Amino acid sequence: MIDLKEISFAYPHGPKVLKDVSFRIEHGDCVCLLGPNGTGKTTLIKCLLGFQKPASGSILIDGRNLGDFTARERASHIAYVSQSSDIAFPYTVSEVIEMGRISHMRLGASLSEKDEAAVGHAMERLEITGMKDRFFQTLSGGERQMVLFARALAQEADYLILDEPTAALDYSNQIRILRMIHSLRDSGLGILMTTHFPDHAFLTGTKAVLMRDGVVMEEGDPRTVVTGENLTKLYKTTVCVADTDLTDHGTKRKQRVCVPLLETSDGPYDQPHDAVRNTKA
Repeated sequence: MIDLKEISFAYPHGPKVLKDVSFRIEHGDCVCLLGPNGTGKTTLIKCLLGFQKPASGSILIDGRNLGDFTARERASHIAYVSQSSDIAFPYTVSEVIEMGRISHMRLGASLSEKDEAAVGHAMERLEITGMKDRFFQTLSGGERQMVLFARALAQEADYLILDEPTAALDYSNQIRILRMIHSLRDSGLGILMTTHFPDHAFLTGTKAVLMRDGVVMEEGDPRTVVTGENLTKLYKTTVCVADTDLTDHGTKRKQRVCVPLLETSDGPYDQPHDAVRNTKA
């Protein structure tokens, strides 16, 4: 597991950005990290990746302190998908995904058959093999995000850190990525995903962490943590969490959803914040 124990962090001459943050990412987990902008989610990711050193606390990967890992060792354990990439050189899609194999290769070595198979498999899983020879800079924002996700899959790490992985994607590709996350979680990977969509915690999450102003407000099972009352406190806006009865090709199922309550021409909603209602769709 990745075990974060009372992590605190502050930039020079600034206030604390993280304040005693603690939670775990175990194999088979998808931990959804929810919180408003500026709450410290990106800083926490930088600490997890070894880019920033916490002022106090510890990060353990399978019982070993993160600070004891070399960069290559960290890359063999943790893969990362950012919101965007500033790749400046004219690399092809294949070449960008091949970069995910660097931690498995000796310095100066060429790709092995195993490396090439991992790259090909990653492209096939995301159905982007057809654009392998296109230059990365010519892709749309959504296409670039799919390539970065494929690079992380090719890395074959034990843990996957995803920073708003669906932010730049159209609706169909968002669904594809969420299905992929669900599949990777079920295959045993440990996943940490930041997202601005609380519904993702119900769709893919095994745990939810609610963080505001660098402090973990709530942590645990999404169905008990992601409530209307907690989301309203987290985002400072009224949110209702509702159970819906859905019919999909004749099969009935329940789905929990998050709905913001907006002011209307008739005035603001005055429903209880933590209400759970049954609706049919």
